[in-house]
Order: sequence, then C-alpha cells, then structure tokens
Amino acid sequence: MTSFKTGREISDADRKKFETVFHQSDLGRKGYLSREDLKVAVVMLFGYKPSKSETDMLMESGFYKDWPGVPLNQFTSLMGWKMSAEDPYEKMRQIFSAFDFHCRGFLKLEDFKSAFKRVAPHLPERTVLEAFRYVDLDSDGHVSFKDFENVISYGLANI
Repeated sequence: MTSFKTGREISDADRKKFETVFHQSDLGRKGYLSREDLKVAVVMLFGYKPSKSETDMLMESGFYKDWPGVPLNQFTSLMGWKMSAEDPYEKMRQIFSAFDFHCRGFLKLEDFKSAFKRVAPHLPERTVLEAFRYVDLDSDGHVSFKDFENVISYGLANI
C-alpha cells in the first residue's frame, strides 16, 4: 500500500509496526495521537525526541478534518514518509555516536563492551571481542568512524 503523501511503498511489516506504536502511544485509546502521544511514537520508532518545530510540522501534516489529533491512517503515512526520508549515513553516524560514550571520535574495546552490555547483555564477552577485532581493520585498538562505516556498509550490502 502506498503513502498518500509520498507515493512510496509502505511494507506490510512497517505498517504493522506503525499500527502497534500508534496503539501503544494513544493514551486513553482516543483513536488519535495528541501532540505528546506523537512525540512518544517518534521516540519509539526513530529513537529520538522530535524538536518543537518537527512536532509542529508532523501535527500540521497529520491533522485530518475535524479530528483533534493525528488519526491512524495519517500517522501511518507520515511515518512512512519520515522513514523513507532517513539518511543512512546519518543513521550510521548516530549509532557510532551512541557507542562513543567518551566523545573521542573513535571507539575502544571498552566502548564496545559497554554498548553490547546494554543492548545484548547475554552476549558472551568473547563474541564482543571478536566483533571489535573484526571492525578494527588496522588492529590499532581504535575503531574510527570510517572503519565502522566500512563494516556496516559491507554488512548491509551482503544481507
């Protein structure tokens, strides 16, 4: 099914995810998302709190006739548009920055261990060490953004 705003395809998996997030964010089961509900939904889908101006834009784009907020069909279209507009490079940069706890511009093994402990606590430390060694292309104990980008890009190209 296509998004009414973009004409781009929204996969069934994305549509289901958008619907699930919509219902989880619709406090009080009103059938629409208020401004605060919409912010929560964006955090759930994209991992960041939208700015006031982005929230304003989403609310204005999502209003439908006499609805006091953003109904499900408008929300699905808006999130499909937002997802299609994401920049893969910027997404990679955000992930790298999340790993770079000390804002050094490179990652050390301790950064990898800390990040993996939060997102995959049951992953054996040996696996984290192997992942770090794989990404540390020049074996200097530091993973630059370029190293990180090369490995992620290679992985995405071979999925």
